[in-house]
Amino acid sequence: MQGKELNEQIRQSLERLIDSTDELRDLDQELGDGDLGITISAGSKAVIAALEQLDDSATPSEIARASAKAFANANPSTMAALVAGALLTGSRIWADTSDVTVADAQAFIAAGAENISQRGKAQVGDKTILDGLAAISEALVGQEDGTVANAVAIDAARDAVERTTKLQSRRGRASWLQERSIGLADPGVVALLRFVEAWQAASQPRA
Repeated sequence: MQGKELNEQIRQSLERLIDSTDELRDLDQELGDGDLGITISAGSKAVIAALEQLDDSATPSEIARASAKAFANANPSTMAALVAGALLTGSRIWADTSDVTVADAQAFIAAGAENISQRGKAQVGDKTILDGLAAISEALVGQEDGTVANAVAIDAARDAVERTTKLQSRRGRASWLQERSIGLADPGVVALLRFVEAWQAASQPRA
């Protein structure tokens, strides 16, 4: 997937992701401060606007950097900072990439997950978006076909939502609930699932 197509794919995916704003707000009100819906909505709209301004010749790395800057500037939340940092880290992975393959996407996700782990001081099992990213990254190893990769990523994200719902939250405001967080879906992992679902939907041929 070259730059122009990647740009369009991201924008179309984010337009669909915005539809999950209310769901993510409600989930975050149970485990956090309820601002995730706003973070995702404002960040998505900002990225869409930024990518619309890019020239068709923009490289995948430039697109990722523009996305990171726009998402970070859209609002001051912790999630926005973590997502922007992950995107910026991934952009470096794509420094010499002109045509993104599934392997390139896997490397991008793995690097972004590592950045979130370091900046957020989180580990897999802490019940954060990292659980979803790590699951998708692992599931994409060795995949080559984009359509199959989309389905594999969704399955991995869904499994991460189900698995982490049974865990106790150990990072951020959600950790304040302690045992009461068990049985509640982590909004960050759900947001990631909604994004990969939106990515798949945006990948479908137009009727």
